[in-house]
Amino acid sequence: MDWIGIGVIIIGLAFLALVVFLIKPLKNLTELFASLQKTTDELPNQVADITSETTSAISAGKDALKQVNNQMNELSPLFQLIGDMGTTTRGLSSSLIKVNATMREQLETDSVIKRNNLEWIYGIMTLGYCIFQRQKTTN
Repeated sequence: MDWIGIGVIIIGLAFLALVVFLIKPLKNLTELFASLQKTTDELPNQVADITSETTSAISAGKDALKQVNNQMNELSPLFQLIGDMGTTTRGLSSSLIKVNATMREQLETDSVIKRNNLEWIYGIMTLGYCIFQRQKTTN
């Protein structure tokens, strides 16, 4: 029994040395857990703040998109008007091109106009035809 008592005392002293040796790291681990507790206590509030800011940002974006859609709906007739004007202009320019082509053919075949430098008549006639067509389409 004496040997068992001596063994138990040696094991006890080893545990005592181990406890003394581990006091500082365990104290640091306790401080780490305390700071982690502080951080995790603030986490729900931070998540709630981020969620509310995200919700308000999405709401603002949604409102901006609604406003853009309303403005596009208001501008839609203007775009249709511009498209109609483009179609009308295309028709007018095609008729001007036809007149231009026929006048050139006549100009090339008529040597009197070239000989006497009367090409400006061609420009005036084209301009007059354009004005005539415009008045015709507005009436």
